[in-house]
Formats: sequence, structure tokens, C-alpha cells
Amino acid sequence: MSAKESMRGEMEDSGFRAIEFDGHRLRLIDQRLLPATEYWLEIPDAEAAARAIRDLVVRGAPAIGITAAYAAVLAARECRGDSGAWNDALDRLERARPTAVNLSWAIARMRRCAEGPGGVDPDALLEEARRIHAEDIEANRAMAQAGAGMLGDSVGVLTHCNTGSLATGGIGTALGVIAEGWRRGRISRVYADETRPWLQGSRLTAWELARLEIPFRVIVEGAAASLMAAGAVDWVITGADRITANGDVANKIGTCMLAVLARHFGVRMMVVAPSSTVDPNLPSGASIDIEERDPAEIWRAAGIEKVPAGFDSYNPVFDVTPGHLVDCIVTEQGVHSPPYRFTVPGAA
Repeated sequence: MSAKESMRGEMEDSGFRAIEFDGHRLRLIDQRLLPATEYWLEIPDAEAAARAIRDLVVRGAPAIGITAAYAAVLAARECRGDSGAWNDALDRLERARPTAVNLSWAIARMRRCAEGPGGVDPDALLEEARRIHAEDIEANRAMAQAGAGMLGDSVGVLTHCNTGSLATGGIGTALGVIAEGWRRGRISRVYADETRPWLQGSRLTAWELARLEIPFRVIVEGAAASLMAAGAVDWVITGADRITANGDVANKIGTCMLAVLARHFGVRMMVVAPSSTVDPNLPSGASIDIEERDPAEIWRAAGIEKVPAGFDSYNPVFDVTPGHLVDCIVTEQGVHSPPYRFTVPGAA
């Protein structure tokens, strides 16, 4: 079965697709406009794909990687076999967002595909991009099964940012576990952080949970402690943008705060991400390049377009949660428990 046929079959149970590619045209649902408007943006070339990644049209580490893979195909068609121009286009893609390891991972995989005798062959690259997409869908399914198996009965879960179909190729990472746990009757309460300043929780996760017909409540980040103190939460379940060899986790800003609160209140912490998110070449989170964005995003979230004189802000997109605060890391390869020792495949 080809990657295209496999992907079509696997997508039947994913519920929603945020990335579409027909071989010549890339389409992304514009996540900046959700939930008010479902608008599909046409991406004609690799430069437009880089802008879409940088401007958060598409976000979520696996979805960024898949988008980059398809953008490499667009670049190959545009460059017409010129490997130098093609590699330059991929360099610009890779710089779009530095923290999500799936971006550099997908681009490295597309480069390896072009090292074969066919060189920069758009058809061969398309098949590889479809494999990346199909593998992510299957990984989502495996993670959902493994993560749901860790839950108890009638548990309450809290999630942060967005980790569903909008952020991946399939049903999602952390949100996939939540969907499967709900399907099995193991989850009785679902809470979603707002996730400021872009409100991925209240805009995107809420939109996806509603589509899945899973009852939920949105909370502001500051309500998490009181919710845990009241015994309403048994698990915090999040995704990841990069996981280092020792299990340190870079994820949406606010994740570390939740992990600290969870440890204090006796709540368990689960991180769900495909193995492509694991970066065993980095020994710890201290080596992760944390992306910072325009401080004006903070003020715009409060409806302030013109920043008053004397106002300043700090706007990191991610934080690093120490691995010792994470009870388990779920990948498509299974459930990993501390102490974490992720290694390079094939290494002794």
C-alpha cells in the first residue's frame, strides 16, 4: 500500500484534517481565525509556508513538521531540480520557528530523501511527505491507546494549549489520549486552560472538544491551583515541542507551572508526543532555544492595540518542565517512566 493510500485510510478515524495537499496545492486551515471562522488558506510556495508557520496559521510541533515536508515538495517543483536553490528554501523554512524539533526533523528527512540517485525529485519527495503525514496519524492512534491505558476510572483531566487534530496529522497527542479516555468511559471531567496570549485552549481546544462532543470547561491559568486543591483534577495531560535525553520537556508557556502545581497537590503529569519530538542529542532542557515573540501579542490579547508609555512585557512562547516532574512520557513506542534516558536510535 502506498503512503497516500495508507494516509487516506488512517484519516478516516481522525475526525478532522487541518492540512491538505493534493500533490500541487497545499491548504491550511487558518488557526488564527478559529473558532469564529473556518477559513482555508492557499499556500503556493515554500516562502508562504514559512510565513504560515511563523505567523501561527499552522502550529503544533507535528503539524509544523508535516507542513514543512509538503512545503519541501512545493520548493522542489519551483526549483526544477536546482538542489542549491532547494536547500536554500529549506534553510529558510527551518528558521521559521526554532523550538519545535519536528520542523528540523522533517526537513532533515526530506533532505535525506533527495540524497538518492533521483536528486530533488518532486514525486519522490511527495511520497516521503505523505509517509511523514501517515506515520503521524498512526502514531496519534498508538499514543491515544497507550495514554488512555494509564488513566484510572472517572478521572478529571486538565490540558494546556492545543494538541488535537489542529496540531497534528491525526486525532492528536494529549487531546487524542483525552478523546480515547472519554470514549472508554475513564474520564468524567475535562478542563482546558485558556493558554494566553494566543488563547489556543479557549479557541482551539474548546473548538475541537466541541466537535468531538466531549463536555468540557475552560479555565483561566490562575484557576488551576484551586481546581487541583479541590480534587477535581487527577491528571495534567499536555503535549510537547521538544523532549531532551533526560526527559526535560519544552512546551507551551505555563506547562512548567502546571507541573509544579501538580506535584504539590498530588496530581499526576503526562506528556504525550511522537518520538520525532524527542531530541536525544540534547542532554537537558538547558540547551533548548526558547522562542520569544513580539511583546505586543500580550497587549493585543487584552484588547490594547497601542501600548501605553512605560509599559513593557516578556513574551516567551515555551518553558521547560524538568523531567523529574513528569510522571510519564507517552510516545507511539509506548509509555516511558522516569528516570528518562532517551538515546539516539542505534546508539549503545
